[in-house]
Amino acid sequence: MTVNDIAKSLTTTADTVRYYTRLGLIKPDKSNNGYKFYSSKDQSRLRFILSARQLGFTVKDIQQILEEADHGKSACPLVRKLIKERLEETEKQFQQMLQLREKMEGALKQWDSMADKAPTSHMVCHLIENINSEGAEEAQNG
Repeated sequence: MTVNDIAKSLTTTADTVRYYTRLGLIKPDKSNNGYKFYSSKDQSRLRFILSARQLGFTVKDIQQILEEADHGKSACPLVRKLIKERLEETEKQFQQMLQLREKMEGALKQWDSMADKAPTSHMVCHLIENINSEGAEEAQNG
């Protein structure tokens, strides 16, 4: 298969195939004219890579997993360990996003009662520049 064939068969882009080829995660055969040809093994490997990426595994994770498999070892214990790490990271990011959403909602609520002002030489937008001071005053007065 050519790069376009394998990309089409996996509903991805040729650039994606080339990217993982450059990283050495897939190793197609090269012909005399320099074209790369992908085997069904390459197709299976790329399918695995794409599935792993959809689960949140990093390229580094995938490299580790493939190394285990290439050495004839079961990658399953490593996969379980890595997915737990990715889940913890995702949970942390999720909590940070919830906190950000609360700050944004608080800012909108605070700004509802504030007038628009033109910028000055010392101020771009008073809404953003006063968010901490006025928010702190409300917290002290609340």
